[in-house]
Amino acid sequence: MRIVLDTEKCTGHGRCYVIARLLVRDDERGYGAVIGDGKVPPELTELARKAVLSCPERAITVVE
Repeated sequence: MRIVLDTEKCTGHGRCYVIARLLVRDDERGYGAVIGDGKVPPELTELARKAVLSCPERAITVVE
């Protein structure tokens, strides 16, 4: 499983990196940025799904 963030859709609400700090960070402008290659360890699967649901722009997706 990987988490993917569409930077074109992201408007910088910051909910993703507040909820899933282990998977998403904020960039220098306050927009979301996936940490590393976006691979989600099994123990963080639920956290990744919460980040997806938190985004009002639906800029975050999970790829199985």
